[in-house]
Amino acid sequence: MGGDNLREEIDGEDMLKGEEAFKKTKVLPWTKQITVRSVVTSFALSIVFNFIVCKLNLTTGVIPSLNVAAGLFGFAVLKSYTAVLKRFGFLHLPFTRQENTVIQTCVVASSGIAFSSGTASYILGMSPYIAAQGGGGGDTPINTKTLNLKWMFGFLFAVSFVGLFSIVPLRKMMILKYKLTYPSGTATAHLINSFHTPKGAKLAKKQVSLLFKSFCGSFLFALFQWFFAAADEYHVGKDEFSRMNVHQHDKWISSKHQVPQGTQAMKSYWVQLPEMLFHVEIPLLIPILFYFDFSSTYVGVGMICPYIINVSLLIGAIISWGGLWPWIAKKKGIWYSADLKDSSLHGLQGYKVFIAIAMILGDGVYHCVYMLTKTGLSLVEQYSQKKATLSVTCEDDDPQSDEYDEKIRTEYFLKDQIPMWVACSGYVVLAIVSIIAVSHIFHQLKWYHILVAYLIAPVLAFCNSYGCGLTDWSLASNYGKIAILIFSGWVGVDHGGVIAGLASCGVMMSIVSTASDLMQDFKTGYLTLASPRSMFFSQVLGTAMGCVITPLVFWFFYKAYSIGDPDGSYPAPFGLVYRGISLLGVEGFSSLPKNCLKLAIIFFFLAILINIIHDLLRHYETKYRIHRFVPNAMCLAIPFYLGGYFAIDMCIGSLILYVWERRNKQKAKDFCPALASGLICGESLWGIPAAILALAGLKAPICMKFLSAPVNDRVQAFLDAGHQ
Repeated sequence: MGGDNLREEIDGEDMLKGEEAFKKTKVLPWTKQITVRSVVTSFALSIVFNFIVCKLNLTTGVIPSLNVAAGLFGFAVLKSYTAVLKRFGFLHLPFTRQENTVIQTCVVASSGIAFSSGTASYILGMSPYIAAQGGGGGDTPINTKTLNLKWMFGFLFAVSFVGLFSIVPLRKMMILKYKLTYPSGTATAHLINSFHTPKGAKLAKKQVSLLFKSFCGSFLFALFQWFFAAADEYHVGKDEFSRMNVHQHDKWISSKHQVPQGTQAMKSYWVQLPEMLFHVEIPLLIPILFYFDFSSTYVGVGMICPYIINVSLLIGAIISWGGLWPWIAKKKGIWYSADLKDSSLHGLQGYKVFIAIAMILGDGVYHCVYMLTKTGLSLVEQYSQKKATLSVTCEDDDPQSDEYDEKIRTEYFLKDQIPMWVACSGYVVLAIVSIIAVSHIFHQLKWYHILVAYLIAPVLAFCNSYGCGLTDWSLASNYGKIAILIFSGWVGVDHGGVIAGLASCGVMMSIVSTASDLMQDFKTGYLTLASPRSMFFSQVLGTAMGCVITPLVFWFFYKAYSIGDPDGSYPAPFGLVYRGISLLGVEGFSSLPKNCLKLAIIFFFLAILINIIHDLLRHYETKYRIHRFVPNAMCLAIPFYLGGYFAIDMCIGSLILYVWERRNKQKAKDFCPALASGLICGESLWGIPAAILALAGLKAPICMKFLSAPVNDRVQAFLDAGHQ
């Protein structure tokens, strides 16, 4: 009977919706929502997520939303910890959804710094190594800056906190008055709320179990792949195993163990073990940078990203590497000098970089204009309907569940105020400190340049936060690219305009990005009854963690690998892309190779046209929803520089999700984020021991070679002769 009563009580609780399910749960004051255990857990998870974001940044720059993963990991770690304490009678405070929200906020804020810090984009673009790849007039001492931890720490602490104060005064207007949805923040809040209900706790236990299994499997598979990664010494290895054909080389120099790679449709590879030799033939359809990378990380990313994103990446790779680049390569000696290095921006590399930049800028300009227009129209509509909305609200007094939820959430959201004077004075003081510090770190950027940036930034922060609330799209990187063009051209190449443009990008991105992240967190806190003060302070705490952890994690990879090498494990494509934008700002179109400007203009307007077609179809064609099949312009551009290998991985992730949804849509919805998060985290965290092994000088024990068909015949003949 007792068991039946308990079951009925649980079933009754499961029938409750919204805040009614938490009527019996006490909401602790904001000072007890931020606990020592939540801070320790946040710090540990921040290290994990910084490694993940850093690896994604240094490989492709494609980063999915990690909010759900952060919430799930936070719940898993602290739930396990509190369960152990409860078992031994040491649990004094229960694990609440508000504490879960604090952990998620702190972790996302920290990993957000890994993105906005620019260690794989604008900061890396300042380095002499990236400058040497691009060449041109910007390759001078005043337009480069040697990377070191000292100034990176100082720069991040100087610029990362200003944005937090720029948007705080508008939180009530954004959340309560305009009722912006902030889809990622809302989804995270619903996930956290579900974890803390009886039914949700059961599901969460299964999700955590699957996450742990996929994490271990991904980590062990990455370890297995490492054994075949003896690439540094012999130019072969795991990457070669997965790529099968990366570059176009037709020479075989056996004395140097150099790998011959041609463009034939049939390739073969040899796996050389101490006492045996295996030979397998694999057909290839597209010979240049099209291969399955065996990357658990990007299979997981593909399962999280929408289908059209992954398909767009693949289409972009086919257009560029399957047609455009081979066609331009035939113009070698006609459009550009045949004597240029492969990495020169005045050769084929210039077409790859600047055409990709044109598409990215076209997409960014369109979305900036679209978002500013939509923000203005929405504000006008909100103002004109204000009275009607108030009258409807006053007349509708039915005690519905939604009204109860809104009443409770509004009460707690307004309970702990952050005074206006704190936000305004905080922004002014931090801006002054930042102006002094940044102008000292980057002498090319004068104090009045940074002052102009900080005068403009609050407006852009509002627009980005508002647009993010409507569409879930943050345009921080687009505002940063526009800042590069403006400030690099303002300073000029002779006065270090390349560095000035890249540094101004960091100032602008940090403000705009952290402002929209904070507003997302306010929305999550609103829906979980977490105090705005606990949200703000956890965001500050996470930002401080990120300012310390991000440079250290980046430096870990920077010392272990050749970061920015187009042919290496960590090409960091956006380092050269951002530097290319800054070169455009200081040198103008004269820096482009022949006919590159014409092609760039075509692709710039093509990106705008694609977005216009998508939005028109979305608004006016609702029957078949054809807009779902229009490619994303930004994603079309990313493979232009990198190739299609990661797009194939991500499309395989989409295929797995599609089959799963066809078999059981609800299970796919419940467990796909957990599976994908485990795949991403497992392989990403293998980067820690792999980097340690690289720093220690330890090589993988097994290497592989890929042979073109003619060379394969010669090697086979040699082996046959040796056995006679």
